[in-house]
Amino acid sequence: MSTDRYIRPDWFTAHVFNPSVGWLTRRGLSLLGSRELRVVGRKSGAVRTTVVNLLELDGRTYLVAPRGTTEWVRNVRAAGGKGELRVGRRVDGFAATELDDPAKVPVIRAYLEKWAWEVGKFFEGLSKDASDAEIAAVAPKFPVFALDL
Repeated sequence: MSTDRYIRPDWFTAHVFNPSVGWLTRRGLSLLGSRELRVVGRKSGAVRTTVVNLLELDGRTYLVAPRGTTEWVRNVRAAGGKGELRVGRRVDGFAATELDDPAKVPVIRAYLEKWAWEVGKFFEGLSKDASDAEIAAVAPKFPVFALDL
C-alpha cells in the first residue's frame, strides 16, 4: 500500500473555500479550529502557508492530513517538525511528532467526527463509526502529527 497518496484540491476548494477560510483565520476568526500553518519550504527556503484544521483530543493537539502526503506534510517533515500556527495576530510555534500507524486510529476517528462534512470524501468511505481495523487499514495513507505548542 503506497503511503505517498495525495489528492489535489478541486478548483472551488483551491480558489474559493481555502482562501476564504484563510482570510477569516488571518483576521482572527477561527472556523472550528482552523489555523494558518506556516512552515519553511523544503526547496525554496521561503515560509509557506496553508489553512489546516487543528484537532484537540484528550488534552493533545493534532494535525491530520486528509489529502495524504501534501506539500505541507513534506515541509513539516523536512523542517524537523518545526513550524508555526496563526490565528489573527497570535502566532504559536510548535514541534510536531509524526504518529505511527496504530496510534493514528483514535485521532482519525475523532477527526472524522468533527470534520467529515468537509473532508470525509478523502477517507475512502470511512466514517467515525468505522471499525478500528478499517481505520487501521488506511492509516498509512494519512499523515498525523501530535503538536507540542
